[in-house]
Amino acid sequence: MSVTGGRIALRRPAFSVAEAFGGFRLWWLVLPAFLFFLAFFLVPLVSLLAISFNKTVPGVVTLTTAFTLDNFERIFTRSIYYSSILRSIGIGIVVAAIALILGYPLAYLIAKTEHPGRNTLLMILVLSSMQLDMVIRMYGLMVLMGDTGLINSALIWAGLIHEPLPLMYNTFGVVVGLVQVTLPFMVLSLIGIIRAIHPSLEEAARSLGASRAEAFRKVVLPLSMPGILAGSLLVFALSISSYVVPALMGGWKVMVLPIHIYQQIAESGRWQFGAAVAAVLFVTSLIAVFVYHRAAVWTSGGRT
Repeated sequence: MSVTGGRIALRRPAFSVAEAFGGFRLWWLVLPAFLFFLAFFLVPLVSLLAISFNKTVPGVVTLTTAFTLDNFERIFTRSIYYSSILRSIGIGIVVAAIALILGYPLAYLIAKTEHPGRNTLLMILVLSSMQLDMVIRMYGLMVLMGDTGLINSALIWAGLIHEPLPLMYNTFGVVVGLVQVTLPFMVLSLIGIIRAIHPSLEEAARSLGASRAEAFRKVVLPLSMPGILAGSLLVFALSISSYVVPALMGGWKVMVLPIHIYQQIAESGRWQFGAAVAAVLFVTSLIAVFVYHRAAVWTSGGRT
């Protein structure tokens, strides 16, 4: 309301009832996705976590009210299981670090390439590996890294080695396989963030006397930290939850949490104990999300 020339003029309210109901109608667009998410993610997940508190009975999946912590006590009191937790976390951290080191230069190149044809070609190279099934990609690595594979055969033929190098069925093979699978996700997470950094910021640093390396280290790298954190979290989550790569590249010798889940549920029918291992894997992922959130707050100067 305002007074103009002795007259009182009523202004249109900033928020009307019609607008409120109009905004409410937009939520109907979210309803199908929410129902799908509820039925096929939350309900199965909560059910799986609930049976982890039941006593292990082979072949029985029924949820009972007799809750117990025996399954979790078994996980954290037997070295074969808690060492798998540490191994899964360690592999996830190593894979995220290697994917960042390999993926950042490629993402930076793609983000700074202005020529449409070259940019499209680089994007095709990144996305092409994602078009093949993971099993096919791992079998391709097995042809390359096996004892009689291309690498060992070439080194033996050249006289550089006399016995095949142990490139597979160990932690090294699992790490290589996971890096190959997750590298595109790291690159895609970084491209948008790097592209959003205005070139004038780097130019301003150069005009103030900073070298190209200093401008990158003090301007570009800190501003791309959200993409680094998001890509690292995504790669870490994919790495610790991968079953196919450790099974094929590790040859069932690198025992990580997904391998234990498969063995307990699919082979032994111990749904309750397998669900407990899955719960530990889920909590590990939640801890990674919490660390990511704290790191994001710290890198943004405390702004949430």
